[in-house]
Amino acid sequence: MSNKSQLLREKLNSKSIIQVGGAFDAMSAKLVEINEFDAVWAGSFAISATHALPDASILTMTEFLHVTQNMADSCNIPVIADCDTGFGGPSNVSHLVKKYEKAGIAGICIEDKTFPKENSLLKNGNNVLIGEKEFVAKIIAAREAKKEKDFMVIARTEALIAEQGLKEAKKRALAYEKAGADAILIHSKKDSPDEVFEFADSWGGNIPLVVVPTTYPNVKLNELVNHKIKMVIYANQTLRAAYTSMEKILKIIKDEKLEENNDKISSMENIFHLQQMYEVKKEEEEIENELRKMGYID
Repeated sequence: MSNKSQLLREKLNSKSIIQVGGAFDAMSAKLVEINEFDAVWAGSFAISATHALPDASILTMTEFLHVTQNMADSCNIPVIADCDTGFGGPSNVSHLVKKYEKAGIAGICIEDKTFPKENSLLKNGNNVLIGEKEFVAKIIAAREAKKEKDFMVIARTEALIAEQGLKEAKKRALAYEKAGADAILIHSKKDSPDEVFEFADSWGGNIPLVVVPTTYPNVKLNELVNHKIKMVIYANQTLRAAYTSMEKILKIIKDEKLEENNDKISSMENIFHLQQMYEVKKEEEEIENELRKMGYID
């Protein structure tokens, strides 16, 4: 197990808001850490995309966990796993909590949509909610399964995405808190944060609020803080940036113009530092010196 769940709690308690950067593999997670974000978001949309698969509950829990554990192993900051609808019913949620907690993940997020789910921002997507009682059962299962008290279970309500309205969103969020959720993620597909702010301002609960401003990217941190939002997740910007950059450079390479566009790609040295290659070489030299002292090397 890991103390990263405790670190995540400490950050939430000590800072006015924490910033979480989206990642899709160990390298992108490490870049999130290097750029001084508070935590990493292992997003199902991004991980699915790197497998060239739809964000539609196609990858298994084991496949998502494998990628997410690689992120956690590469970073010293907490990793929060996007676990979609929980990969099934309460028993599935209980199983995933045990597996993710054991893998050193700081917390999970599950949402109250039907399985198989589709990405919330997909045009004409399927955004049907499961019953409140069904999702409360999943939260209870998650709460009972975790061994570390600081391991976070974030309940994501899609009531606004499903156009069920503010009243339904609040009703569900309060029920999820009562069931044992550690935070509420309130999601919106509007191009302004107004309905999220309306929810936050009328929120009567005691657990932190989390937002994902994919569709309203111009919102400022101080605005979120003013509305008592404690966590902001930039879920997919790294994926979208990687897609754009790779597509551009591949066209340049194909046209044999790489030399004149070399400033558009990272140096090899940047990658060596990310991989900690020089640290590895230093360790190897130290071992070699020890072997020399012991007479194994002339």
